[in-house]
Amino acid sequence: MQKQNSQQLKKTALESRKIILKMLTEAGNGHPGGSLSAIDIITALYFNEIKHDPKNPKWEGRDYFILGKGHGVPALYATLAQAGYFDVAECMTLRKLGSRMQGHPDRTKLNSLEASTGSLGQGLSIAQGYAMASRLDKKDNRVYCLIGDGESQEGQIWEAAMSITKYKLSNMCVILDENRFQIDGSTQDVMSLEPVMDKWKAFGFNTLEIDGHNMDEILNAFKLAREEKSRPTFIRAHTIKGKGVSFMENNNHWHGVSPTKEELVKALKELDEVKI
Repeated sequence: MQKQNSQQLKKTALESRKIILKMLTEAGNGHPGGSLSAIDIITALYFNEIKHDPKNPKWEGRDYFILGKGHGVPALYATLAQAGYFDVAECMTLRKLGSRMQGHPDRTKLNSLEASTGSLGQGLSIAQGYAMASRLDKKDNRVYCLIGDGESQEGQIWEAAMSITKYKLSNMCVILDENRFQIDGSTQDVMSLEPVMDKWKAFGFNTLEIDGHNMDEILNAFKLAREEKSRPTFIRAHTIKGKGVSFMENNNHWHGVSPTKEELVKALKELDEVKI
């Protein structure tokens, strides 16, 4: 797949935002806030950074992406559809009985997924397994794992972080989608993660900090992570929950509530007016 430049990536992410909102409205439930906060990062991964083949999802030379915050899977479905893994129309079967588009990633139903996630904290351990296997097999596959800030309150995240650096898995890149909210409210109020950067540095990670909606910053961070040959990389991405839709941004009501048809029309109108 030909790599997209920053401008093209912005347009692809914008289209994915529309797909996310449409599929969630059709489903009648799901998680718009965290899907919209993550979509720029996931778009940059699939259309610029990682090696993958939509015609051969299990190609041995591929890089691996694991979505730790499994409830944000509408963003991944929209991206995979645009990349050519399946028709965009199938996204509209989200959460329907018998659909491959489950509400959380299910690799037994969709072979373009690397892991079934949703029990928060487990995705990073799975990602480490892929990274260790690649190292043992003397392959150059890279592994990317996107985690949430609410998810980072899980102890398994920190157990994995300790183990990842023990084995010096420089083929791993962990991205924190820090949109500052979780189901019960703000992460600061529920269980603060600060000092986030100091913690990951203390575990031995190469640490980077970016605006998770700035394509140039996202691409540069992935470049720096790829060039780091001695340590795994942690990227703190500052994001906005519900990014792109004014009435959803930084509004935790939209953590797990789908738009009505009327709200969808309003949201799509806003996105149609975005100039890139």
